[in-house]
Amino acid sequence: MNARSENPDEGAHLPTRGSDQGGLRQYNERVVLQAVRLQGALPGAEIARLTGLTAQTVSVITKRLLQDGLLRKGEPVRGKVGQPSVPLSLHPEGAYAVGIKVGRRSVDTLLVDFTGQVCQRWQLSYAQADPKLLLPEIRSRLQEIGRKLGPERRGRVQGIGVAAPLALGGWQSLLGMPPEVADTWQAVDLAGAIAAFAPWPVTVIKDTAAACLAELVTGRGHSIGSFLYIFVDTFIGGGLVLDSKLRGGLSGNAGAVGSMPLWPAGQGRDGASMPPQLLSVASLLPLEKAYAAAGLDSMAAADGRALQAPWQPITQSWLETAAAAIAQTIVSSACLLDIDSVVLDGSFSRELLAALLDRTAQALSRYDWEGVARPPLQAGTIGSDARALGGALLPLHANFSPNRDLFIKLGAREA
Repeated sequence: MNARSENPDEGAHLPTRGSDQGGLRQYNERVVLQAVRLQGALPGAEIARLTGLTAQTVSVITKRLLQDGLLRKGEPVRGKVGQPSVPLSLHPEGAYAVGIKVGRRSVDTLLVDFTGQVCQRWQLSYAQADPKLLLPEIRSRLQEIGRKLGPERRGRVQGIGVAAPLALGGWQSLLGMPPEVADTWQAVDLAGAIAAFAPWPVTVIKDTAAACLAELVTGRGHSIGSFLYIFVDTFIGGGLVLDSKLRGGLSGNAGAVGSMPLWPAGQGRDGASMPPQLLSVASLLPLEKAYAAAGLDSMAAADGRALQAPWQPITQSWLETAAAAIAQTIVSSACLLDIDSVVLDGSFSRELLAALLDRTAQALSRYDWEGVARPPLQAGTIGSDARALGGALLPLHANFSPNRDLFIKLGAREA
């Protein structure tokens, strides 16, 4: 995402260094904002040291940012020689963004402030992702957000980031989706449909890429340069970060681990010629179906019940199968990409995530790693909000990050 710190003790990526040359006012403002975003509240002298800008340039920039409401002053720090230093931090009300996750089982809407914190969240669950249901829900929430913010703060909303699967009408048999609902998605331009009633610019990104983006910007990405990101939801999916940048690939689908085959074609255990995909065994959908078949609440994975009786035996069986399949995917990815780490997260309880991490690590130990570096396996830091949060970060960082090529290059749809 940014150049690594020259001081190894700082342990985070630092922003691109600024320049005192003319014509770079906006760029230098973004460099200052990024330094404060990554390092927390900083006095002007420390901002100058981190960014490479002169103290005079930083003084001029921070005064402008204070006037614009993007920075705010903290309490003076006394006890040192000379004038007390005044730390500067991001002003939460300096800007806002809306993140929307359009999922196969729910639509989540987040209002996020300038610091990346969630101000409010809404969720609507459904049996099938039907545009006739979810588009009115999104419209209603955007209207509610506009009323909540009021005229002045409403003008500080930078845009709407929509995180959605690339094929909402796909995998009909696995999902039990009626053909007429699946067919509806063939004629729906999600970005265009939302932009038709949205008061702010709309950008759409693949849902798991958005979750990966959230981890890159607010989580493990501060200390990992390249990683494979795996997110377990109704379907398992992923994203790819190389050299601290989210990589989309030709079709925006890089890191689509859910479609990984589990064994060579023609060698299936049942003699089938087409192997199953990772998503058929390592997603939450088969676990939820197994719960339901046993007469249990299918939503137990969201809390601690999944590892308690009577759900525990079913959960343990799923963990063994899912972990083995995820481990196979990690080995293949590590051989091809030589990544620094693998980050695993999902829309389930932290207890279930810990159990899946443990089983996956055990499964990885059963592989021969000679000739390839085994990447560390780490827990994601965000959880269920990752996709909607990643969507909200798109417009925030497009407008305030010095590195505009940090993310997949996506065009916004104007309302």
